[in-house]
Amino acid sequence: MALTADVPRFSTHTTRHLCLTDLARMGWEVHAIATFAGHRSTDSTLQYIHLSGRELAARLNSSMAQIHAWRVGMLTGSGSAGGAA
Repeated sequence: MALTADVPRFSTHTTRHLCLTDLARMGWEVHAIATFAGHRSTDSTLQYIHLSGRELAARLNSSMAQIHAWRVGMLTGSGSAGGAA
């Protein structure tokens, strides 16, 4: 079917890579993705997940903004002790 559609590198296995990458994009933790995929090791799962540098940078920026807001809240007394943002 892929050859007929002139997409020779597309296979049913490609959809597995796409699905696991989409789960990672939605914020699933790697252990949950591994369990869903039936992998015994997260190392196997990591071979299936393909996030771009742009996606990783955006996730880092978002996390750092949350950490910064939490720290400011803790230092100014407007945050809750023991809670995370």
